[in-house]
Amino acid sequence: MSFREETEDANLRKPFLHTGSWYRMGSRQSSMMGSSQVIRDSSVSVLACVLIVALGPIQFGFTSGYSSPTQEAITEDLGLSVSEFSWFGSLSNVGAMVGAIASGQIAEYIGRKGSLMIASIPNIIGWLIISFAKDSSFLYLGRLLEGFGVGIFSYTVPVYIAEIAPQNLRGALGSVNQLSVTIGIMLAYLLGLFVQWRILAVLGILPCIILIPGLFFIPESPRWLAKMGMTEEFESSLQVLRGFETDISVEVNEIKIGIGLLIFQQLSGVNAVIFYSSTIFESAGITSGNVATLGIGAIQVIATAVATWLVDKAGRRLLLIISTAGMTVSLLIVAAAFYAKDFVSEDSGIYSILGIFSVVGVVAMIIFFSLGMGPVPWVIMSEILPINIKGLGGSVATLSNWICAWLVTMTANLLLTWSSGGTFTIYMVVSAFAVAFVTLLVPETKGKALEEIQRSFR
Repeated sequence: MSFREETEDANLRKPFLHTGSWYRMGSRQSSMMGSSQVIRDSSVSVLACVLIVALGPIQFGFTSGYSSPTQEAITEDLGLSVSEFSWFGSLSNVGAMVGAIASGQIAEYIGRKGSLMIASIPNIIGWLIISFAKDSSFLYLGRLLEGFGVGIFSYTVPVYIAEIAPQNLRGALGSVNQLSVTIGIMLAYLLGLFVQWRILAVLGILPCIILIPGLFFIPESPRWLAKMGMTEEFESSLQVLRGFETDISVEVNEIKIGIGLLIFQQLSGVNAVIFYSSTIFESAGITSGNVATLGIGAIQVIATAVATWLVDKAGRRLLLIISTAGMTVSLLIVAAAFYAKDFVSEDSGIYSILGIFSVVGVVAMIIFFSLGMGPVPWVIMSEILPINIKGLGGSVATLSNWICAWLVTMTANLLLTWSSGGTFTIYMVVSAFAVAFVTLLVPETKGKALEEIQRSFR
């Protein structure tokens, strides 16, 4: 280990955050965020911080859920084709790729709080552009801006939570990130039943409108402050670029696990279900697709809340194995039901029963995803990356996630038009590979300090 790494590790072991004790966050913060802060009750303060930054993933979820209840109305009002709406649905992921690339470096240079502030601005602008859209070009621009902000949120929020959380609560508090995403999705589904799509877009700015002032009342990440206080001379772009090559080769185990989990999270097809759930339910014979979609959103919130409670008890690895295995079986049921429907009459009772099986399979898939593959990859990614490569390694992992998310959302409608059974078969095969990946490569990180996890990889 180099002198720099030894010094950083020693500094990170200092008691920046102790439950029930006084602590001072440090003398340096980004100029945007103000001076250092003192907080008496650590556990209450950490929870308050988590609840404030959770508005970011709520925004993330609202963006993901927006396209499902609005597809029919937007298509009719603006005269979009299926392909054009697919572009609209998926462009948030393209924007998120750019945000993911930038997120690590933004979070390193101006801090976690400054990064969240920057992420909020394009989200607000993007929603306003969509609300006043006259044609597809406005929709595309707004969706790209939203995605850029969401890409930053998706990296920065779990990292911030992991860096401020006490060791015994890190898994549960880290899972709040995904729980908040599901709450955002459910809110989009719910409000989409009652308000017109332009009004729904205006409502989309509310999480960021609340988040921005909230950031002034929470402390900066102590680990980021520790790093900035010790390595000021290493903050140039040249050193970052030189560090990128070194970090990728030396810390390959941490990064490949983080990337692998986040890729499997998306290629399992969950975004296809979330973005186009109303279409999927209508294909299964459910007449009120939007109402069924709302049910999916509620189930996802409940299942993710259960995972938040389980992650520090059952452990990360066990939840991932149960989750990926359950998703594989669920997707097999959905694929088989859609295949079988091609061979029976639409007027027969068997056709209706197969429709029920396909819906049950989709619901089960969402439940199993929410129990493990939804929240846990973000928790593990925030745990295994050491402070000296967290910005770059986290950006690589988050970018990989958003590339796969875009691939799934862009192709989902087209694949469903080709073959519903074939689409879910593809997702099922990916989930089966995910079971093997988790079983063979993913370590258990429950109950370990961040520095202990990161040293074990070295």
